Amino acid sequence: MSQKRIYVAYTGGTIGMQKSANGYIPVPGFLSDTVKAMPEFYRPEMPQFDIHEYHPVIDSSDMTPAHWLHIAEDIRAHYDDYDGFVVLHGTDTMAYTASALSFMLENLTKPVIITGSQIPLAQLRSDGQVNLLNSLYLAAYYPIAEVALYFNNQLFRGNRATKADADGFNAFASPNFPPLLQAGIHIEMLAGQLASSAPAAPLKVAKITPQPISVVTLYPGISVDVIKNMAAAPVRALIIKSYGVGNAPQDPALLSTLKEASERGTIIVNCTQCFKGKVNMGGYATGNALRLSGVISGYDMTLEATLTKLHYLLSQPLNAEQIRAQMQTSLRGELTTG
Repeated sequence: MSQKRIYVAYTGGTIGMQKSANGYIPVPGFLSDTVKAMPEFYRPEMPQFDIHEYHPVIDSSDMTPAHWLHIAEDIRAHYDDYDGFVVLHGTDTMAYTASALSFMLENLTKPVIITGSQIPLAQLRSDGQVNLLNSLYLAAYYPIAEVALYFNNQLFRGNRATKADADGFNAFASPNFPPLLQAGIHIEMLAGQLASSAPAAPLKVAKITPQPISVVTLYPGISVDVIKNMAAAPVRALIIKSYGVGNAPQDPALLSTLKEASERGTIIVNCTQCFKGKVNMGGYATGNALRLSGVISGYDMTLEATLTKLHYLLSQPLNAEQIRAQMQTSLRGELTTG
């Protein structure tokens, strides 16, 4: 096995934090120093790697589309010099960043793995050591050419992952798509495919600009005025978290509000509140009424994938109908229509 080179971008997050009298805090250089003190990262079987720490590091709760673009541009700047990329990130918005990067990194032919930890790397019982070590190893020797999220021995497609547990080591899940890979006693390829060496077009970063997008969760008795306000200008897209397979109240005022918003160019996407499953607006009259009002199906996309895909498409010179068509098309394996 020839030794590979991996670029590690430490954007922030729990994995690199140091204990202080006021709790865990980010300290410049601490992550790199912690890794250097761990000999397992430098075994002969491991790839070479370089850690680039962002200054200042970003708390994942503060992540914005501008940060997504910065990370994507960082990968592009080092793309030709490394065999793979690992992005260390806080867990709170990790799935959003993984989803966003999956759309932004066009013509990707190398692995990009997002990971982090629930306990800082320098602390006893940290899950960060296994997560980082495996991410480096997989990026080098099991290269799957897409943006993935690694946590607790599973490699997920980045735009299929969602945070499922605030406290446990099994922090992420992929409710509607199997893991790409399982790293147990043996490394088992599941839904992932190893990258080919076939020449491809150069990596392109699609620039994402912040977009006014609303998200509303339906609940019994929700006021039409709430939804009307959520869809009002300057909002360009509205994500509705509906019941079951995509159902909503058959209130004429609600349907009229949605129809008016859709006719003026607002993209309205129907996603289920359920953790698992997909929207089928043809299954019940209530869902069909939404469809007739101009609402489109989000199928089985996660909220993170839906929102970041909207950011991606709304940042391009596309009209409303083109965006609606692209939202219902699998661009990076983010949805299942069948």
